[in-house]
Amino acid sequence: MAETDFDVIVIGAGPGGYVAAIRAAQLGLKTACVESRETLGGTCLNVGCIPSKALLHGSELFEEANHGMAKFGVIAKEVSLDLSAMLGEKDTAVKELTGGIEYLFKKNKVTWLKGKGSFVDASTVKVDGKDYTAKDIVIATGSSVTPLPGVDVDNDGGVIVDSTGALKLPKVPEHMVVIGGGVIGLELGSVWRRLGAKVTVVEFLDKLLPGMDDDIRKESAKIFKKQGMELKLSTKVTGAEVKDGKATLTIEPAAGGDAETIEADAVLVAIGRRPNTDGLNLEAIGLETNQRGQVEIDHDFATKVEGVWAIGDCVPGPMLAHKAEDEGLAVAENIAGEVGIVNHAVIPSVVYTMPEIAGVGMTEAGAKEAGHTVKSFKFPMMANSRAKTNREPDGFVKVIADAETDRVLGAWMIASVAGTMVAQVAQAMEFGATSEDIAYTCHAHPTHAEAVKEAAMGVKGLPIHI
Repeated sequence: MAETDFDVIVIGAGPGGYVAAIRAAQLGLKTACVESRETLGGTCLNVGCIPSKALLHGSELFEEANHGMAKFGVIAKEVSLDLSAMLGEKDTAVKELTGGIEYLFKKNKVTWLKGKGSFVDASTVKVDGKDYTAKDIVIATGSSVTPLPGVDVDNDGGVIVDSTGALKLPKVPEHMVVIGGGVIGLELGSVWRRLGAKVTVVEFLDKLLPGMDDDIRKESAKIFKKQGMELKLSTKVTGAEVKDGKATLTIEPAAGGDAETIEADAVLVAIGRRPNTDGLNLEAIGLETNQRGQVEIDHDFATKVEGVWAIGDCVPGPMLAHKAEDEGLAVAENIAGEVGIVNHAVIPSVVYTMPEIAGVGMTEAGAKEAGHTVKSFKFPMMANSRAKTNREPDGFVKVIADAETDRVLGAWMIASVAGTMVAQVAQAMEFGATSEDIAYTCHAHPTHAEAVKEAAMGVKGLPIHI
């Protein structure tokens, strides 16, 4: 092959792309990363995971000061909200972390090619009118918000926003309607509910959180209702009109029926995300996307075009930052001639509401559909000493195991620190653990994680504290 400008060019600097670029450089490959944003980190660091967690944390502190601390004797009088300060702290966190990626690029000698990238051929990428060549090219362009026909989004001070606009509302809305009962809608809906908004969630399906275990989906609905959210399930939005700073949504039963209207001063459209593959000029290299707009890959993240690879949200699988990061590591290692593997059966997912909702592996229904005879057990957090002491009684831990081998197939949980607790089960599953392995592992007392141990003991028929 003729001399190239780089060994590897990564298109996209989100969690998958920047990790792939850094790892490739660490492995001795001359690496460039194409990114059109003014800052690195992709959706996750700029307008996704990171800023939303800053607002989730800030809003939790506000709600705790108003309603939670008094029962422990901590009296905060005249608690008020400085929304601009909260948004500013969010922006500071984003700036720190995106700047951190830029530092890591410099440290590892990754070249940042600023602009949008598109293919000229299988070894050439055009960026801002200039061609750059590489032996291997990685597509890591991520995803963007799925639009809802008939509901026009305006993130610059508009009434109807998507997840980006919901991170910078200038004031707390009186009534926010969230279209979509998935992770993003529930997280951002929780932020604004805690800050004082009335929140109504409209979901097309009959349960929240598609893809999660049914017990989790049922319990989460109970918890969100108790917190004050109004849930309109099995309902679809058929139109929207904005006038005088208000939106009027037309809704009707998902199965069809009489229409009604809802008025709100903020509407969040959160019905999912779609791969960013438009504009890559994939036709120039003979690469087509599937029906979902995703780039198909093999086990090693290679496309059907030699020297072209793909990872993250633009390939099949869950659209999760940590999944993309692991794929970024693996694809760089594969390009370098090493062995890069991601076990897609063990990818945890977390909803960062309060309490948090998390899961890894199979749902109970999914395990049965896959042919397993299943044993499962739910241990309630109200029976966990730390949760009870902290007055965090909502939720449970459910462990699912194969009845014949006792191997853990999945775990699902609702708890204040479920996002941290699920890591234990993910690691156990990675080592092929049985429920007995978890049950007979000593857990520190008193901790929330003891609920994982007790749920595993329950699978064996031996729970102690219930």
